[in-house]
Amino acid sequence: MKVAGFYDESISNGLGWRAVLFVSGCPHNCPGCHNKIAQDYNYGEEFDETKFINRIKENSILSGITISGGEPLCKENIACVSKFIDNVKKEKPNFNVWCYTGYTLEELKNRNDQATIDTLNKIDVLVDGRFVEERKNPEIRFRGSDNQRILDLKKCMQENKIIELELEI
Repeated sequence: MKVAGFYDESISNGLGWRAVLFVSGCPHNCPGCHNKIAQDYNYGEEFDETKFINRIKENSILSGITISGGEPLCKENIACVSKFIDNVKKEKPNFNVWCYTGYTLEELKNRNDQATIDTLNKIDVLVDGRFVEERKNPEIRFRGSDNQRILDLKKCMQENKIIELELEI
C-alpha cells in the first residue's frame, strides 16, 4: 500500500484531535474529488507502519486516528488498513477510529467477505458514500456532500441497522 499523506494533528477529520492517514488508490473516480491525486494506487510513498505508529505514540494530544484516502476499504488496501488499526490500538487502546469511504455500509456488508466485516468491527465511526459534486455542501461537518453519512459503526454492526452518529453542535 502507498500513502498519499499523513497529518500529525487535525480537528477537521473527525471529533477531537486526530492523526490522519491518507491511503493511495481509489476505484470510485468521483467527479470533483478533493483528493484526486490520491486516486492513483502508485501515488505517494510506501506505507511505513512503524514510522506512523511512532509519530502517533509521540503525540499525547491525540484522541484518535482517521483513515481516509484514496479509498481505505477497497480490496487492494483493506488488509493493510486493518492491520494498521490493530497496531494503533495495541499502542493506544482508547483511540477512537474514524474511516472515510466512498462505499456505503450496505455495499461493504454485501461483499460477504470476512476481511471486510473484521475491519468494520474495528472502526468506531464510518463516513460513507461517494462524494457527489451536485450535493456538495460546505455547511455540513466532516463530509463533502450531503448524501454522505456519519455512522456510529459500532452500533450499526451490533444492531444490524443504520445508526447515524449524533454530533453536538
